Amino acid sequence: MPWNDNANPGPWGSPSNGEGDKGAPRGGGPRGPRGPDRPEMPPGLEQLLKRLRDMFGGSGGRMGSGALAVIVAVALGLWVALGVYIVRPNELAVVLRFGKFARLETPGLRVHLPVPVETVEIVPVTNLNKTDIGLSSDTTDASESLMLTSGDEIVDLKFSVTWRISDAKKYAFTVRDQEDAVKSVAESAMREVIGKTDPQAVLMRGRGEVQLQVAQVMQKVLDRWDAGVRVVEVQITSANPPTEVVDAFRQLQNAGQDAQSKVNEANTYRNRVVNEAKGDAAKLTQSAEAYREQSVREAIGETARFNQIYGEYRKAPGVTRQRLYVETMERVLAKSNKVMVDGKGTTAPIILPPDVFRPRAAATRPASTVDDGGSQSGDQAVTGAAK
Repeated sequence: MPWNDNANPGPWGSPSNGEGDKGAPRGGGPRGPRGPDRPEMPPGLEQLLKRLRDMFGGSGGRMGSGALAVIVAVALGLWVALGVYIVRPNELAVVLRFGKFARLETPGLRVHLPVPVETVEIVPVTNLNKTDIGLSSDTTDASESLMLTSGDEIVDLKFSVTWRISDAKKYAFTVRDQEDAVKSVAESAMREVIGKTDPQAVLMRGRGEVQLQVAQVMQKVLDRWDAGVRVVEVQITSANPPTEVVDAFRQLQNAGQDAQSKVNEANTYRNRVVNEAKGDAAKLTQSAEAYREQSVREAIGETARFNQIYGEYRKAPGVTRQRLYVETMERVLAKSNKVMVDGKGTTAPIILPPDVFRPRAAATRPASTVDDGGSQSGDQAVTGAAK
């Protein structure tokens, strides 16, 4: 049977160019194979195929092979174009093939097999992420920032955690909601550390040590979870007692500051007294050493002088004794007031003026004399007596 026999159209129906039955619709009869063993096509799909045939049909209403190739090529091109993507310098791309990890892609223009074969998740590995605990305005649980210290005291503590992604594969696969996980770990670690810390260390001093311990505890937990997250910094922004006891805490804090001020004053006074005592002790030590040196040297000089006098005495004992006597009398009498009286032929009592018994002035003057017969001046009398 020839292919163009219009009298017997065969199983594909009559042609669509108006030939055949006049009452048949354009395209004539059903287009797909029909039979008792093949199910009927759904009405919607059949209409869609009919429209496509009408749009791209050839002279006989059939779709040309060239048009079909174009459609297939365009559809394939669009599908492949869906797999083109860009990875920025601060990102890594995690490629999943049928939901399973396939590879990591570095920054640049990349291509993957489009959906549903492969999907891509972009991970910003160099960005610093910040999670606030107790600071967010949309926090519905007010007890999020309330911590219990080792002294069974409640502290209203607000802090933030800075973190970044260290492993893109673990970050994308291990934890479902990464930010919530980091927040939960941060809150748990802070409660653990605060529960072992004195309240004064949190409220007044020692925050740096607390922040360091919290960061270490967080990192251990996240590493155990293989979360692919690196904790950069934990920073306590505020630490206050609950609102109900703020006044009492301020009074306690003021008392502590006053006590510390008194301690500082006492330490200052102690340092001043100790330094003065050390200075006085050093001064006395130096004076004693100087006196010792002087005494030793004077003793050495006196010894040398005595040895010299003794040598002269052995040579001339009489003259040496006389000279020593005169020198001694000069040394003794030079420091006292002297009155020399010659008592020869004197019968009446001698009355001395009061000035004679007064201490000698800085400028020495000749000794007072009382003329009575053959009296002489003091210096002359001493000289005469020495003779």
